[in-house]
Amino acid sequence: MTTPHHPIAIIGGGLGGLTLARVLHVNGVEAAVLDLDASPAARTQGGMLDIHDDSGQPALRAAGLYEEFRALVHTGGEATRVLDRAATVLLDDPDDGTSRRPEIERGQLRDLLLNSLPEGTVRWGAKVTGARPLDGGRHEVTLADGTSFTTDLLIGADGAWSRVRPLLSDARPAYTGISFVEADLPDADLRHPVSAEVVGGGMLMALGAGKGFLGHRETDGSLHIYVALAVPEDEFDGVDFTDTEAAKGYTLGHFADWDKSLRALIGDADGPLTPRRIHALPVGHRWDRVPGVTLLGDAAHLMSPFAGVGANLAMLDAAELGLALAAHPGDAEAALAAYEEKLFPRSEESAADSAASGELMFRDDAPQGILDMFASFG
Repeated sequence: MTTPHHPIAIIGGGLGGLTLARVLHVNGVEAAVLDLDASPAARTQGGMLDIHDDSGQPALRAAGLYEEFRALVHTGGEATRVLDRAATVLLDDPDDGTSRRPEIERGQLRDLLLNSLPEGTVRWGAKVTGARPLDGGRHEVTLADGTSFTTDLLIGADGAWSRVRPLLSDARPAYTGISFVEADLPDADLRHPVSAEVVGGGMLMALGAGKGFLGHRETDGSLHIYVALAVPEDEFDGVDFTDTEAAKGYTLGHFADWDKSLRALIGDADGPLTPRRIHALPVGHRWDRVPGVTLLGDAAHLMSPFAGVGANLAMLDAAELGLALAAHPGDAEAALAAYEEKLFPRSEESAADSAASGELMFRDDAPQGILDMFASFG
């Protein structure tokens, strides 16, 4: 049998991979996207994203989707509240419509990008297990179903545990010292009015030393809560998260002296709690130019979420890579060199900011650090 060949293969159908495919498409360049999920509906896509005017928004303009994005913006979603462990409101910044970082639900943004691509662009259920270099900058990619394909240009947009990254770098994500427990409270205004009032119309940060509650109001009226805990990497190994009540008891044990309205964000949650360890690549991660392959998004610069830039950077990476390829037809190496020249310093600065923000948010005098940061923004 003849091995299939894709001139450009994008591994990963997240926001970065789809943005790249779309920017290439509008510039007359077609690419194949391979994603391990069985279908677009295989899993939920997470919570709200604020789309920045210096990264995510330019990427959407390059993709020709900016106006469609604006139609999906969550009005009021940029409101921000900061509380202490007694639930005292220390900062209450409403969304007055003037902010430059409008909120959108991640799943809606993913669907916007996905639906903008020609049918068949994304191959679902294609789990990459490895890749190896061939001659002339080409690569062979193997899949979990035993098949393989070749490509002239291989792009790893496949996240934290990228299967493409080993072609370029030996770096692996390391535990940051913070873990999340995620929870949901649907139909909050009706079913969980106390929690709805605590979170407010947009984002909540209730912070203390080494722990806190981070929350968002979703477009469907639900609340998505992240409980942040500074715990050892193996801490969750002893917790049975399939037993929701036991998981709630464990999580609330870290907040015994916190206000009951904050504890209710976990105590009243519907459905199972989801544990998530937060990992990051080394700040300043980069690689030497390798013919025929590059990375974008978390595959290139996985960082903690505490600066809120991960999705925006992935989309900006994708747009700049797509535009570079379109500007250098027939010379992929020139395009990759130009792309990486801008990628490395930008991602290093953002990764450093993310790490610093994580320390700021959970230091001993929290939430004072985050209040000082907002004050510095005016």
